[in-house]
Amino acid sequence: MARTIPIEKIRNIGIMAHIDAGKTTTTERMLFYSGYLHKIGEVDEGTAFMDYMEQERERGITIMSAAVTTYWQNHQVNIIDTPGHVDFTSEVQRSLRVLDGAIAVLCAVGGVEPQTERVWHQANEFRVPRIAYINKMDRMGADFSHVIQMMIDKLYANPIPVQIPIGAEDDFEGIIDLIKMKAYYFDIETLGAEYNISDIPENMIEIAQNYKGNLIEKIAEFDDNILEKYLANEVISEDEINTSLRKGTISLKCVPVFCGSSFKNIGVQTLLDGVIKYLPSPSDIGYVEGEDANDPDKIIKVKLSDDEPFSALSFKVLSDTFLGRLNFIRIYSGAIKVGQAIENSTINKKERISKIFRIYSNKREEIPEAYSGEIVAIPSLKFTTTGDTLCNGRMVIFEKIRFLEPVIDMSIEAKTQADQEKMLQALGKLADEDPTFRYKFDEDSGQIIISGVGELQLEIAVDRLKSEFNIDARAGKPQVSYRETINQTVLEDYHFERVIAGKNQIGDVTVELSPNERGKGIEIKNLINDKSIPKNIVDIALEGITEAVQMGLQGYPMVDIIAKLIKIQYIEGLTSETGIKIASSMAVKSALNRIDTVLLEPIFKVEIVSPEQYVGDIISDLNARKGRVEGIDTRGNLQVVVGYAPLSNLFGYVTDLRSLSQGRASFTMVFSHYNIINS
Repeated sequence: MARTIPIEKIRNIGIMAHIDAGKTTTTERMLFYSGYLHKIGEVDEGTAFMDYMEQERERGITIMSAAVTTYWQNHQVNIIDTPGHVDFTSEVQRSLRVLDGAIAVLCAVGGVEPQTERVWHQANEFRVPRIAYINKMDRMGADFSHVIQMMIDKLYANPIPVQIPIGAEDDFEGIIDLIKMKAYYFDIETLGAEYNISDIPENMIEIAQNYKGNLIEKIAEFDDNILEKYLANEVISEDEINTSLRKGTISLKCVPVFCGSSFKNIGVQTLLDGVIKYLPSPSDIGYVEGEDANDPDKIIKVKLSDDEPFSALSFKVLSDTFLGRLNFIRIYSGAIKVGQAIENSTINKKERISKIFRIYSNKREEIPEAYSGEIVAIPSLKFTTTGDTLCNGRMVIFEKIRFLEPVIDMSIEAKTQADQEKMLQALGKLADEDPTFRYKFDEDSGQIIISGVGELQLEIAVDRLKSEFNIDARAGKPQVSYRETINQTVLEDYHFERVIAGKNQIGDVTVELSPNERGKGIEIKNLINDKSIPKNIVDIALEGITEAVQMGLQGYPMVDIIAKLIKIQYIEGLTSETGIKIASSMAVKSALNRIDTVLLEPIFKVEIVSPEQYVGDIISDLNARKGRVEGIDTRGNLQVVVGYAPLSNLFGYVTDLRSLSQGRASFTMVFSHYNIINS
């Protein structure tokens, strides 16, 4: 089976936003108008095609990123609908890692919200071109121009509206295309599938002209051809504007902005047109960088082409009821066929392609081969996990995906011993799917401890144990997952000498521990330049240091430490690998005991939206929780309180906030940083 869609006509896009901005609703309409769905599913009714998990349908939220392939204007569009809740940010992160473009959905009322900022910065990190869609223009309080300003002020973006709304709130009835300078009205009877194009209403001609003038001025800032024509008062054609906007979008110089109401079936088709017009194909991206598996210092530029050797990144693992372990991969170069042998270059293991599937949410289409630019799923890979590189013919390793560390622990136990063993297997599958979810057996308590980035994530995990694995587990109360660090520098010499298994094991090392910048993690540095010391001896010393510095004296993971290997006293014939490793490990532990460690607690950024009359009580309550108010903003007729507070004082906050505001306030919280307790 040869490629049927040229790589230039492929779009790999994600839908990203804050919770309740309308991502899934928008995706449902895109699938309906493109002909993939014959009936529109609704999130509130639990019938959304993209929300296929039981927990998603019950709660009306997206938990797992879902992929689907559809077609628009003779283009193949691979869509990933990502979660909006902060507890499932890892799903957004790994999706953005492999996508070529994204649609940022913003609520016309709420605008740029905390999770919007988070996913936007993630997209910046991965240099993902974006278009924006201001949704819910029919909602009370909708304000198009205010959201545009929020994009400038909070996201530091360069938004360029290519559409403006006709009316707002109950008066919202259509959109104006600023490039064509035409009005679009969507037919209610056909659920928006048909629409009429007409002249701009007289009362909006001047407004549209001002927006059009601003559009031209904006693209003239980064396009010299447009600038010359603009200064010469020459006519600038639609094609020239679209070409300029496409270049500006792909180079991250601008963000074209669309608008509509997905629930009311207004504006989604023109948004799909924008995906084709402005977001890149894989060939527009050109190449991705990876390191040579045989020489980590050498960078390989992988061209996104069928003619190159095969390379791909595994970005997601899913436990499928029928297929078992399923790896989602993004193919960057070359092609793969069923039966082909490939390499996992990250861990130097061989794998074999037994089947290839094109993904349609929770449905699969088996295909014989797949090409560069595609996103597909492969079952039964024995060794490959999230972040691993797969290749053939050229040993390249792409940068691994970095995830948030867990900040919340919860104890769980099964009712029977048989269920306990089943539960460990089930937790292994959940941890395989979600890199931010961890579990361990606590020997002191005899309990299993699960860890994650938020309460909802852990609650969902316990729910899935019951619904998917038929395990009735009792869960304890959430607990803070603390970290340990040091706040002073210490130098430690350690000599180890002992007879082990009849052989004298000797090691003598000097290690220095010092504080690292907050958030920098653990850094291991080798300061030994003595070439007479064998490389294996140095490597084993570094290994001993690395292992010892992971866990602190109080039983919590260590962070933000610089560990330096200063000296090895090497005596040929006497110094042993075992002795050096033990000496290195003991040097770290001895150093920590000399200076003690300090506990760090996770600090969360909170954003509380409330009517003004409750703000005073909310601020007082936040202060009582050892929080700090950073500022107060106005959003329509509501007040937005932004502050920081320790996670330990935010458990159950949703209930207390309802009580303080008579149920009228809402809040979001995202992890910000670790701080020394009581500092």
